[in-house]
Amino acid sequence: MSDAAGGSYTLVVDLASDAALTAGALGDRRLPAGAYAYTGSALGSGGFSRVDRHRRTARGDHDVRHWHVDYLLGHPAARIDRVVRSVGVDVECRVAERLPAGPVDGFGASDCDCPSHLAAGSQYGSDDPARAALDALAERALAAHEAAVRASDEPDATVEVVAGSAE
Repeated sequence: MSDAAGGSYTLVVDLASDAALTAGALGDRRLPAGAYAYTGSALGSGGFSRVDRHRRTARGDHDVRHWHVDYLLGHPAARIDRVVRSVGVDVECRVAERLPAGPVDGFGASDCDCPSHLAAGSQYGSDDPARAALDALAERALAAHEAAVRASDEPDATVEVVAGSAE
């Protein structure tokens, strides 16, 4: 399926240092350095081009802050490590509920009843290297997407992992 097919996605985000952000109506928030996963949907006519927009924001090439995740990705310490995608199916909330609890209530979930669409993985420290934390959270995101797709009524839906920092 092409990127235009759309579906749901999870951005696995490396936050290399502690960050203070103002996340729109959610206000000022502090996030410790660590691995995070943001789950969203890309169901409009552009499909997964929304992920390309997130990549541009994380690179500093796009300054508009429209969604909560823009505030996180716009921080200089944030980098998209990889993206897990469920192609051809809307499983955004089903994936988000299968991931760890979020550090900010309501983050990315203003249009649904989920507590948050931002999940927190391990915080970085000397006993938990960044790569291990990112890999563990990415594996959880992949398992969440696979389970959500299996439970869906979309027999042609697929799950894939793609690069996070594509140019």
